[in-house]
Amino acid sequence: MGRKKNYSEAELLDMTKKLLLEHGYEGFHLKLLSEHLPGARSTLYMYYPNKEEIVAACMKRVTRDVLEKASAVDETSTLEALRQLLDIYIEESEFHQLLGDAHKIRTEHSTAAASDLAYVDEAHETLKEQLSRLFGRALAEGHLRRDIPLPAQISVFFNLVNAPNMMNLPRSEWSRLLFELWFKGTAEE
Repeated sequence: MGRKKNYSEAELLDMTKKLLLEHGYEGFHLKLLSEHLPGARSTLYMYYPNKEEIVAACMKRVTRDVLEKASAVDETSTLEALRQLLDIYIEESEFHQLLGDAHKIRTEHSTAAASDLAYVDEAHETLKEQLSRLFGRALAEGHLRRDIPLPAQISVFFNLVNAPNMMNLPRSEWSRLLFELWFKGTAEE
């Protein structure tokens, strides 16, 4: 008879995400994780054998959630679709920064971690394609300036995700404000 698990895999990955956001990849370790979950540290290994696989699984889970939300966006109205995408990206803005640490995960001894990170890369390509498609439509519909190259407009849009919310506005209000700033600029007309 196997040992009883004291928490679900979802709870394990939720705590992993929380601790990664608090401590970063280098500061995250299995002892820290086990201190924040009920039961023995050995329970972690019933789900994942090492730090790399836990972190990669967490990254995959967050990326999958973002991809599912982005895929559900109704693209009928180009600008509304872009606004919704920005809101989705801002919702996971802190974790987005941690995805930059994906290259630190050693995958040479873990096919599971390698597979999860491959999924993250593929999902990023899918999200990039969606943004490129919507920006192309916005340009064709006359919503965007033609004198500024599209890659520059996409880059600025995507980097709004990293803008610090110094006003501590609710996420949806902050996202709306950033979208307006991006779309209309700051100059008086």
